[in-house]
Amino acid sequence: MSHHMPKTGYRQLVDRLNRFPQGAFPSPLLYDILALLVSEREAELVSRLPLMPFTAKRAAGVWLMTESKARTLLDGLAYRALLLDLTKGDETFYVLPPPMAGFFEFALMRVRTDIDQQALSELFYQYLNVEEDFIRDLFVRGETKLGRIFVHEPALSSENASHVLEYERASEVIRTAQRIGVGRCYCRHKMSHVGKACSAPQEICMTFNLVAEPLIRHGHARQAGSREALDLLQQARDRQLVQFGDNVREGVNFICHCCRCCCDALLAAKRFANLHPVHTTNFAPIVQAEQCMACGRCAAACPVEAMQHTATTGIERTGINTPQIDMDRCLGCGLCVKACRFGALILESRAKRVLTPVNTAHRVVLMAIERNCLQNLIFDNQALRSHRAMAAILGVILRLPPLKQYLASKQMNSHYLERLLQSVHLPAGIR
Repeated sequence: MSHHMPKTGYRQLVDRLNRFPQGAFPSPLLYDILALLVSEREAELVSRLPLMPFTAKRAAGVWLMTESKARTLLDGLAYRALLLDLTKGDETFYVLPPPMAGFFEFALMRVRTDIDQQALSELFYQYLNVEEDFIRDLFVRGETKLGRIFVHEPALSSENASHVLEYERASEVIRTAQRIGVGRCYCRHKMSHVGKACSAPQEICMTFNLVAEPLIRHGHARQAGSREALDLLQQARDRQLVQFGDNVREGVNFICHCCRCCCDALLAAKRFANLHPVHTTNFAPIVQAEQCMACGRCAAACPVEAMQHTATTGIERTGINTPQIDMDRCLGCGLCVKACRFGALILESRAKRVLTPVNTAHRVVLMAIERNCLQNLIFDNQALRSHRAMAAILGVILRLPPLKQYLASKQMNSHYLERLLQSVHLPAGIR
């Protein structure tokens, strides 16, 4: 299909995906991927769905069909993990997740026969790992990133361990999760189909809370308890895998256990290092040169090639190569510290803390402001009958710093929002 003009339904779906901050760069490969996942008719229907969560009744109104027929279509898409069906009390809400982290991964989170996973993996590899437009757009564009690195907790000293906040610990995310799903690692599964997978375990990546529930229900992940998930976390640490997860403080939806050779996030971190494609931890390794024996284990452990060895000078240590750290590349994960047998590396707090969005809504609004598409969230043609959705977004905007509020107002060109923002900064006595 890639040598033909894409059919209308798929073009409409791509337009719909790109109204959200995490979109999908248009490419012939993308149209081929979508053609494997949905029919043209399904693509056209999905393209008309709201950006914000919606009910079957709302979809029926958009699609001009009965609610029963709309629900059947929505449930079929949710079973294939193209939509997420989220339950709240007795009501079901549906939402179209972004491609990543979203339905791209879900398509390979289990072994399936209803789609050609070999062909899909080959297309994914070309689209994500050979072409760079999608990955660059996903990981590099804007200041607020999709994901963040979790510090390797065993590498922390007792002193700096006390400075690690709860949301910075993968173990704490696991312990406090209301529901945990364990699925196949999308990245290594993809690479296995193109003959490039490493030996790291595949049944190890985790989803949590609201996202985990529908994935478990439809068999894309299996439910796990916190004890098993903590055991898997330890296995990942033993294999020197990096914990990469949702860039939020509250309600973390996923943590992946990433290898340097297959993981799209770590490959992006190496390819676009100076553009900081993922948020680092709040720690950085410091070299204690007098204890370094130049064994090279730290450089071998680094997942993004941030460690280099340079010959030292001096009478007693001539010829010894001490590691030099490229801080533009360094993730602050701490794997190098754990790998060192001689205590020559320690983790210390970064001078400037990395700011993490409060929750998914906060992150999405920040990304939308930076990517010039906030107006799509608020003035969604299909969704803005819901005052609650608008109120939630405006609530996030009103808590932003003044500069971000200004950018939001400029994007939307909204006199209403401008008046709201002005009132926020008025003295309390005259509001």
